[in-house]
Amino acid sequence: MAITRRIALQALGLGALLPLLPGRALGQRNVLTRPIPSSGEAMPVVGLGTWITFNVGNDPVLKDECATVMAAFFEHGGRMIDSSPMYGSSQPTIGYGLKKLGHPKRLFSTEKVWTSDPQHGSAQIEASRAYWGVSAFDLMQVHNLVSWEEHLPALFDMKAAGRLRYVGITTSEGRRHREIERIMAREPVDFVQITYNILDREVEQRILPLAAERGIGVIVNRPFRQKRLIRRFEDEPLPPWLAETGARNWAQFLLKFIISHPAVTCAIPATTRVDHVRDNLDAATGILPDHGLRRRMASYVESL
Repeated sequence: MAITRRIALQALGLGALLPLLPGRALGQRNVLTRPIPSSGEAMPVVGLGTWITFNVGNDPVLKDECATVMAAFFEHGGRMIDSSPMYGSSQPTIGYGLKKLGHPKRLFSTEKVWTSDPQHGSAQIEASRAYWGVSAFDLMQVHNLVSWEEHLPALFDMKAAGRLRYVGITTSEGRRHREIERIMAREPVDFVQITYNILDREVEQRILPLAAERGIGVIVNRPFRQKRLIRRFEDEPLPPWLAETGARNWAQFLLKFIISHPAVTCAIPATTRVDHVRDNLDAATGILPDHGLRRRMASYVESL
């Protein structure tokens, strides 16, 4: 309870930032981690999403490019890779990359169950596991709350049987937040996945404080609104006062704002480029903005 109470105070602006822990070296710098609230397991604060970017079908060149992205992700300190049956060929693309890379031990596999037929949930999870080529998933989430009343008990049973390690729920683009809150308040989920960025900040009001209070990890999707935020700001100057955090570009500016919130466990930007993977993980190094600097960052963006 000490960890969750402390995070709750931070989320409300009443406590010092929970110390971020150094992870694997990135050159001469360290990728920062936060503890998963329900276990204390260290998680790098930047992961890898696969929505759209890994949906490449059977194109051998594109599959190899995705494998190269994964290799750079692991090399530079990443762990969490997130996917879903909804993401087209992303699951077999991940499996191809993991096999090519020798199934890196540092992988934290994050998947979703996405079917309105509760009887099909187990078969879908098994198909996803086969695509990835893993013995079991670290985290299984109910995607966009589809039939969550039936899927959550099944996932809790799988966790109790040692067939997965963590259970979560997801939403995106600000949908069904009230229902998300109700589930968080009454169900023992380990993670909630939501949309959060410097412009989409509704979750700061209730969901992030509730996650802190309940000891629930937070995964952030759509940190760049599928690149639209970067395109929106890329021609604008970065404020000179941001240099103290080590951010060198808008992608790092936007990621540092997200991962500096003390209730956020991991953000999962998606990309097809190795240089972007390195940039994203580099945002998880150096100094993260404190409460005052976060307010300044938000005000600066609002003024543009």
